[in-house]
Amino acid sequence: MRDLLIALIVFGSLPFILKRPFWGIVLLAWLGYMNPHRLCYGFMLNMPVVMIVALVTLTGMLFSKEAKRMVWSREIVVLVVFVVWMGITTTQAFNSDEAWVHYEKVIKIQILTFMTLLLLTSRERVNLLVWAIVVSLAFYGVKGGIFTITKGGVHRVQGPDNTFIGGNNELALAMVMTISLMYYLYMHETHKWLKPGLMAGMILTAIAAFGTQSRGALVALILTGTMFWLKSRTKFKTAVLVAFAGLVGLSLMPEAWFERMNTIGTYDEDQSALGRINVWWTAWHLANDRIFGGGFDTWIPAVFERYAPDPTNVRDVHSIYFEVLGEHGWPGLILFLSLLALTWMKCSSVIRFARKHPEALWAKDLAAMIQVSMVAYLSAGAFLGLAYFDYIYHLVAIVVVVHHLVVVETSRRVGVNAVTPSVQPSSTRLGSSP
Repeated sequence: MRDLLIALIVFGSLPFILKRPFWGIVLLAWLGYMNPHRLCYGFMLNMPVVMIVALVTLTGMLFSKEAKRMVWSREIVVLVVFVVWMGITTTQAFNSDEAWVHYEKVIKIQILTFMTLLLLTSRERVNLLVWAIVVSLAFYGVKGGIFTITKGGVHRVQGPDNTFIGGNNELALAMVMTISLMYYLYMHETHKWLKPGLMAGMILTAIAAFGTQSRGALVALILTGTMFWLKSRTKFKTAVLVAFAGLVGLSLMPEAWFERMNTIGTYDEDQSALGRINVWWTAWHLANDRIFGGGFDTWIPAVFERYAPDPTNVRDVHSIYFEVLGEHGWPGLILFLSLLALTWMKCSSVIRFARKHPEALWAKDLAAMIQVSMVAYLSAGAFLGLAYFDYIYHLVAIVVVVHHLVVVETSRRVGVNAVTPSVQPSSTRLGSSP
């Protein structure tokens, strides 16, 4: 029954996507983040639904008259250079066969990112994409929060198998990143019946993050909660929300959870932490020796024998920073960090501009909450190998589009009006559909 429902939604949407390809972007976000097909047990489990929807969306983009626009900002240029550099490092990879397979996955993710960028042409579309991301990951947040409450936090909350968020640590990062986007929707939701649902979703998702028993999630929750409060317009309400979610989450956790979290302060006695430090030193030595790094999936015994302090302790890298450093060298890490830094600065630019333009309050709130999401990614990502997670690249695309809609187009209209005040500008109204 579950397979039939997912098949009906996916294949029933294809004719509409050919006419309005933006709905393909929304559907791809749902498939990419919630992975409903991975929750099936029959013919849909291994159906290449993402590829099917992506191809239909591309076809619709080529032949439909739906509005499209490419925003070439400095962030997008850096992203393109980063993708090209990853292709170059793949040609020099130690683990060549696996590296090319991984690079193909990265290329597919970036094609979807650029498709999204082309079709995000209005505030309404931005909000629809944010809703798609939030609903997809809130499914696991709400489900995981209820599971944590009913089980007393004894069992770990996990994501769907064979996905980016399959592990407890990965799911925790994605959920913490999503809480701030829920709050953005909560602030601007006009349907009062949805607001309690979004508030409950935020609290349950925070509880689910505790329930993953991820030490990285705890660090991310602390830092994100602080940034959440700093960026919020309603400091008192936000403080109450953060404190309530934190106290409820902590009260539900068993003694074993606190014992696990206490190992953060005694990492030198924890074998998992020592293994990560060993592989991080491996990445450091590798990048210093080879400008191209080791290429994708370079974490193989031969590399550890050559670069690791402890060659016998072979494991995955578990850090976005050392992942990029080891796989793509110092140039790759500089490009990766530059992309994140420029995106943060673009959010700040939107926030500064919107302070002087009340009609752009929505953009200010969204940019601020995306910065909170980035704090979650940057903090939890220090302990996870999710440098190529499509979530962060979706956020980059959203920030670039919002900046164009609010800052660039508004400034352009002001300039036109200053020169010819009697003539109405022909560009699209701020935040309106094309």
